[in-house]
Amino acid sequence: MTRLAALLFVSLLVLAGVTHAEEAPRPIRLNQMGLEANGPKRAVLADASKSPLDWTLLDASGATVASGKTKVFGDNAASGEHVHQIDFSSVRKAGDGYRLTVGAAESRPFALRARPDGKLTKAALSFFYQQRASVPIEARFVERPDLARPAGHAPDKATCFDLADERGQVWPGCDYTLDASDGWYDAGDHGKYVVNGGVSVWTLVNAYERAAVLKRPGALKALGDGSQALPENANGVPDILDEARFELSFLLAMQVPDGKTLQVPVGKQKPVDGKLKLTAIDASGMAHQKIADRNWTGLPTSPADDKEVRYLYYPTTGATLNLAAVTAQAARVWKTIDPAFSARCLEAARRAFAAALRHPDIYQLGPFTGSGGYGDGDLTDELYWAAAELYATTGDANAEKVLRASPLFLATSDISWGSVGALGTITLALVPSGLKPAEITQARTSLMAAAGRYLSEDLGQGYGLPYAAPGYPWGSNSSVLNRAVVLGLAYDFTGEIAYRFGAVDAMDYVLGRNPLDRSYVTGFGARAMQNPHHRFWARQANAAYPAPPAGVVSGGPNSTNMGDDVAKTMKGQCKPQTCWTDDYRAFTQNEVAINWNAPLVWASAFLDDTMR
Repeated sequence: MTRLAALLFVSLLVLAGVTHAEEAPRPIRLNQMGLEANGPKRAVLADASKSPLDWTLLDASGATVASGKTKVFGDNAASGEHVHQIDFSSVRKAGDGYRLTVGAAESRPFALRARPDGKLTKAALSFFYQQRASVPIEARFVERPDLARPAGHAPDKATCFDLADERGQVWPGCDYTLDASDGWYDAGDHGKYVVNGGVSVWTLVNAYERAAVLKRPGALKALGDGSQALPENANGVPDILDEARFELSFLLAMQVPDGKTLQVPVGKQKPVDGKLKLTAIDASGMAHQKIADRNWTGLPTSPADDKEVRYLYYPTTGATLNLAAVTAQAARVWKTIDPAFSARCLEAARRAFAAALRHPDIYQLGPFTGSGGYGDGDLTDELYWAAAELYATTGDANAEKVLRASPLFLATSDISWGSVGALGTITLALVPSGLKPAEITQARTSLMAAAGRYLSEDLGQGYGLPYAAPGYPWGSNSSVLNRAVVLGLAYDFTGEIAYRFGAVDAMDYVLGRNPLDRSYVTGFGARAMQNPHHRFWARQANAAYPAPPAGVVSGGPNSTNMGDDVAKTMKGQCKPQTCWTDDYRAFTQNEVAINWNAPLVWASAFLDDTMR
């Protein structure tokens, strides 16, 4: 769409009365998408009363359906409020127009749903199509014509960075160029990263693998061929795998060709006089950390209008292990779907794993202006994850040796791009392999123990979410959603309904049961996020650009890294759950990212699949 056409489109929306003025916040907070008729139903009221208050549930006609007393939780450190909890789970009649009242306080109308509609899962997965690089985003596959755009970085070819960095260190470059087309733009910028691409691909593929291994026909249908608006949606392959393969194409292209010597920093170095010591290594089979612009582009900038020179940045052990893990996973999942692609992935996985064992200590040491770092000083978890995936796929003896030697063997910890050990344990708990039955049980017990910890934290939070932290980190919503993944798997393995209810609580928080009365997912809820930090979905910055599509999750409250100009004004002035602003400039709070939307897809698909 041209800029003129976009301006005309926005003008027509205004003339038609389609505006984005948002509702005022309500004191009674709950999931703005509605609640499950047969599931848990909780709302939260911020009120100073130290005594329980009377609540009433009304139906669409105004008739009283249920009533009771609030539970006084008391002071809630994460929000800075005194809160009451309202549980009306006993009401099970589906319908629209329900309202909760407590004295003069009233919720907005909401629905009790008897069955899933699949809209959130579909929209959350569409995010990835709309983040694609090197291809046009077509109007027939998006919800509004202004979301279509020309291809950016087509092709996306680059050679190694060979300029001076921010320290003044000149990098030697390389004698080759890679065509790293395809893949997803990582977040609100135009960079593409192997670290972060890995956890994102794994999460989408695991959502499918869970459904396939556990024989969940509903989930397989919801993620299957024809379920999504995609160019590949009639090729006989599940659409979620088509989307993941688009990123895998980019990841495979980032592998260093055989016989290439590169100069890289080895070990945990600190710059001496601003410089790192570079050592020549045989980099065959390693993966470049990223392909990205030399300088940050302005906001807004459509991908097709990005004129910055692109570079490959030096390969790291972390990127190489990410590549090994997800290509080993892909080799397993595509084995019967596309044997040739499976074989290509397996070869890449073996080469990458061998390269990482040869060079176990090449870390991302930035900065490089124009892109994020994704630096990680502890690769124990990446090594365990890669070994687990390769072992589950092949039974490889060397991978098994590395796996069993890991201090993380069969352990579970929180999931993030920099903490991926749990992914290995999930694979070993889910996928048949050479592990002994007692070890598979141990892996599942580990996941259940983590899920139990999350439920304990849920009980200690005024807003009833399976997450507690003295400060909320960058991307806190993904921390909550990744816990929903573990809770979901614990439910799958045990059938214990409390685990599923914990996953419901995580989604309720993200979709509105929070102190800001906000849905952090665009297009879902009366007070949904509208203004992400994104270079194309940037209508707030420039009316010639579109508002975001539905299904995009904000990074969420961030009280620990308040580095942007908006967040700086809030520092010391907000409680952890309230350090958030719906502003495109607030990149520490309101950026979007592939590794945040991926667990949203997983959790939404799981909840739809297991709704009773």
